[in-house]
Amino acid sequence: MVVSQKEVSKYGNVLKRVKLELSKIVVGQDETINSLLTSILANGHVLVEGIPGIAKTLIIRALGEVSGCTVKRIQFTVDLLPTDILGLTIYSKQKKFVFVKGPIFANFIIADEINRAPPKTQSAMLESMQEKQVTIGRRTFPLTKPFFVMATMNPIETAGVNPLPEAQIDRFLFKINMDYPSREEEGDIMKHNITLKRFEDYNLKSIINPVNIIKMQELTKKIYLSKEVENYIVKIVRATRKKNRQFPLNKYIEYGASPRAAIGMFIGGKAEALVNGVNHVTPSHIKKVAYNVMRHRILLNYSGQAEGIKSDDIIKGILNKIPVP
Repeated sequence: MVVSQKEVSKYGNVLKRVKLELSKIVVGQDETINSLLTSILANGHVLVEGIPGIAKTLIIRALGEVSGCTVKRIQFTVDLLPTDILGLTIYSKQKKFVFVKGPIFANFIIADEINRAPPKTQSAMLESMQEKQVTIGRRTFPLTKPFFVMATMNPIETAGVNPLPEAQIDRFLFKINMDYPSREEEGDIMKHNITLKRFEDYNLKSIINPVNIIKMQELTKKIYLSKEVENYIVKIVRATRKKNRQFPLNKYIEYGASPRAAIGMFIGGKAEALVNGVNHVTPSHIKKVAYNVMRHRILLNYSGQAEGIKSDDIIKGILNKIPVP
């Protein structure tokens, strides 16, 4: 069943109000906010890479406030244990075993500097992100819906960090690169930053609630995507696995994007359409999400790494060469 333009426009206007409310406390970073909303609607998770101090944590905290969702922040360190995330079973005063839930039981999770924890702790997030549940001993506990993880990585430090395994990186629908603000934005940040006022002083209002988000996630699945756009997605993903003259930068690829990239662009394109208040997916929506979906799924060979080639360069070359339907 095709979703009506009227219904999609209604939710598109609601999402505009969400962005407007976020602008009370977050200066700039419009693309990041748009990508986070798109990922939430697609029921996916986001890996954010950026230097400290550019409002990564603030954005998700504010987004939780505006969406009426619970937010928990987990600071990943070298001594963090899986039980510190998931919870543990204790023997209570009532002489019985009781499960104490960890911070993973929230709507929005900020996994701060996830690459600082050892692989064993990082893997504690895998079941939660993929299956939306936690297994402790013989019991399985469903997580709160909606459930969204924003993990952050600091790109400027290499000492004492553990790179995420490829299997875990693939669990993230998007990888976002956050950059410095513009000159004008930096002036506004300096005058209105959160060190001058408390978070509560910004008086953020809840525009939506968890029930609304779940409804929008269901609506996202119903957004129309034509056969031509489907073929366009497949061509883009399969182009990352070819090495020919049409795509000169592809010689730097060790492994191309997996089929999960096609799935990500399929649902991500639908979410991007909803964010923009449109009831069908266009090639421009696919181009918009292609970078976030594929930049962490294209693995470069040694030559590419040595020459400073970025995944974004390869994606741009592919998008420029493949005909738009």
